[in-house]
Formats: sequence, structure tokens, C-alpha cells
Amino acid sequence: MEHGKEGKEKEFFEEMISMNRVSKMQKGGRRFSFSVLVVLGDKKGRAGFGLGKANDSTDAIRKAVESARRNMIDIPIKNGTLIHPIYYKYKSSKIILKPAAPGTGIIAGGHIRKVMEAIGIKDVLAKRLGSGNSVNIVKGIFEALSNAIDGRRVAKSRGRTLKDIWGGA
Repeated sequence: MEHGKEGKEKEFFEEMISMNRVSKMQKGGRRFSFSVLVVLGDKKGRAGFGLGKANDSTDAIRKAVESARRNMIDIPIKNGTLIHPIYYKYKSSKIILKPAAPGTGIIAGGHIRKVMEAIGIKDVLAKRLGSGNSVNIVKGIFEALSNAIDGRRVAKSRGRTLKDIWGGA
């Protein structure tokens, strides 16, 4: 049974976004714990993020990966890029994601780049404005992408085929 579990973990690309050591004062002195943010994706349009907290860093990472696996979403991708531009505000972070021509690459900062690699987007122009809080940036990206328009859903609601709407695909 354990062997099957290992094979399942290998199918996902795992990237640690941030790891913070947090301390609190108690009667005996400082108590340290860890907070870890992880992005998990299959590089084919399916990804999730998770936040794990524990007294040990390995436990925090394990919890974050489990949380990411539970929170996976499907992201519509066409030709290795986004389908349409996305402008999204999450708390005090503003996120701009624009589709790019093939060969452009991922033009983005650290957190956004890691998320795009996990999703499997190869060409995108991205910018973060406002707060640099890594948790808010990642949550904002996933909220923005989950609200992205899916061509198959639009075609079905209009009673047409995906080829009629996109002109091939």
C-alpha cells in the first residue's frame, strides 16, 4: 500500500513558497513553530496550495502538502498560456495575469512564477502590486484563476461547440 502512495506523490510538482519560523513567549521561554506555504501541481492545468503549521518543519511541510492535495482546482489553459487577461484584487494585493505569445516564457516575480510552473503555464506576463505577503499573493492567484472563464463551460451554456467559440482547439 505504501508503494502506491509514493507513486502518487511523484505525479505532482511540489514547490515550497515560504517557510516561517514563528515564536511565542511562554513561562519557560520562547516556543518555536513553523508555518509553511506549498504549491502542488501536475503541470497540466491542475494545482492547489496549502498552508501547514507545526512544531517541526517536516510535519509542517507534510501538513501543507496534504492541504494542497485537498484544495486542487482545474485551471483552463490554451496553448500553454491563459485564455484571457485576469485582473484581481485580494485584500491589499493586486494581481495582473496576461496571456503571452508562445516562446515568451514566464515573466513574473518569485511567488507568481512558482505557481505558474506548478500549473503548467509556460507563457504569461504577470505583475503583483500592493502587498508582498506571500500567503495573500498565492490565495489571490488561485481565487483569480478559479474565476477564470472556461471555454468548455461557455460553449455548453451557449449550446455550441468549443471549436465554434475558439475557432479550433
